[in-house]
Amino acid sequence: MMFGATPPQGLTKDIIARLIAYRIQEEAFGGLDRETVKLLGRLARGEKINELNRRLKAGTVLIREYQGERHTVTVVPDGFVWRDTTYSSLSTIARAITGTAWNGPRFFGLRAPSDLKAVETPKTPSPQSMKQSKRNRSSVRVSPAVGAGQGATNG
Repeated sequence: MMFGATPPQGLTKDIIARLIAYRIQEEAFGGLDRETVKLLGRLARGEKINELNRRLKAGTVLIREYQGERHTVTVVPDGFVWRDTTYSSLSTIARAITGTAWNGPRFFGLRAPSDLKAVETPKTPSPQSMKQSKRNRSSVRVSPAVGAGQGATNG
């Protein structure tokens, strides 16, 4: 009665009870806000969500010095404020500051360049480089069997 149709055969009593409870809450308090509905729709379609906007809370201040000038950007609910103007994208602000195309999060230090990760992680030496480094070692070794008073002889 609540949904105006008979439930599908595969639904258990528990799931039907949850659906009814949700509908009662929805009628009493309202449904999901428009932004949440859009987000869920994008996720259902497999689209990538913008994690940057989810990580930065309104009121966060980003500061970047570029060519001796300090630029301050404040995160607001509907975008980013720079020089008393609201922009929807950090990349637009970075382009206005530099005059060239920049990745906004990268420009403001929120995202490291992808090739920087490869430089930062130490690599384990390959067997070939180990052989090469062994070749560069001195072939003279001090044997623990040689006493302090005895000299090493070269055969």
